[in-house]
Amino acid sequence: MTRLFTALTVALGLTTATTTAFADPNFWQHEWPETDFSQTTVANWAEILSGGPPKDGIPAVDEPQFLRQSDEAGLSPRESVITVALEGQPARAYPLRYLMWHEIVNDRIGDIPVAVTFCPLCNSAIVFDRRTEAGELSFGVSGKLRNSDMVMYDRETESWWQQALGTGIVGDLTGVELTQLPVWMESWAAFREAHPEGLVMAEPPFRRAYGMNPYQNYDSSHRPFLYSGENPPHDVPPLMRVVRVGDAAWTFDRLRAEQRIAENGVTLTWEDEQSSALDTADIGGGKAVGAIRVRDGAGQDVAHDVMFAFAFHAFWPEGQWMVK
Repeated sequence: MTRLFTALTVALGLTTATTTAFADPNFWQHEWPETDFSQTTVANWAEILSGGPPKDGIPAVDEPQFLRQSDEAGLSPRESVITVALEGQPARAYPLRYLMWHEIVNDRIGDIPVAVTFCPLCNSAIVFDRRTEAGELSFGVSGKLRNSDMVMYDRETESWWQQALGTGIVGDLTGVELTQLPVWMESWAAFREAHPEGLVMAEPPFRRAYGMNPYQNYDSSHRPFLYSGENPPHDVPPLMRVVRVGDAAWTFDRLRAEQRIAENGVTLTWEDEQSSALDTADIGGGKAVGAIRVRDGAGQDVAHDVMFAFAFHAFWPEGQWMVK
């Protein structure tokens, strides 16, 4: 963990002082004067910590630019992308090499405004529809963590949102839920083969070490960073990847062994492999991890998340562990 913390310190400017958060809305009110902290589902403010960077210290990307996939020559074949394939639109690939440094991309695909999100500390890659009962929202990175998961905020009301849940947890929009879209992570090579007319997000106009992993060896750690909660049950390692569908989770160990699992109304398949973005310094050179698809009985893709086991247990403490 010492090596991990050193990498994070260099990459994100963390210090021991900044990671010791003030668990007090009265302190946060100076930074968040428009946020109504009296409206919240957070019972224990000590769960919310500073991740180091301040509000927008990790800048979300707005109005991303795209290339035809055939024109992109800078990505490694095995590196991970988030694939969004909405009906009637060319599939889009969002490389983790960019999301590692920005965590949120506010985009529009056809008529649908989307938020493409990635929390490196939880390995959680979720795409949300930005339309809500309160209107269309755009999102930024608050700089706060809860159970090591990113806390997002919307720019319209400055309410706080739990990325893993897609739910407002502080402010005017507390309790509002975002709609999760059925997307998946796969290798750049797999995306190119499946989507010859696909588009890929172009490198954002920021000075960042794109293609480098600031969380080197993180997914080989014994404990998550800035997490003090319980370990998962069934002797599942905290940083084991699991596939979450609703409140149920399947471990990658089981999926690797069985390759195809049909239960709980869905079919999960181990379709390919991609490099872990949270292993070696070079994102494209990480150890092989599975590329999973989740479909329903009609063969349609199902909304899901591939996250670390500790995060599933933290946010779904009564969730189903689909173990044998």
